[in-house]
Amino acid sequence: MVLSEIQVGKKVRIKNTDSVNELVQRRLLDLGIMEGSVLKIKRILPLGGPITIEARGQLIGIRRSEAKKIRVESVSTQ
Repeated sequence: MVLSEIQVGKKVRIKNTDSVNELVQRRLLDLGIMEGSVLKIKRILPLGGPITIEARGQLIGIRRSEAKKIRVESVSTQ
């Protein structure tokens, strides 16, 4: 599944970012977001707007077109 398909409040782990633009990959890496990182979807704006994620206590907005390219897996909440 991809990041853009996840519902608000769900936690996911990044599996693959290979199809994301290199510049976006670099920016995510600079923020500490890489394969294996756990994210939580905080907000999805309407009309194809960006997705707000929480990673390591920081909120980050990602274009929906980029979120469609980030492969993720569900993380069980314990």
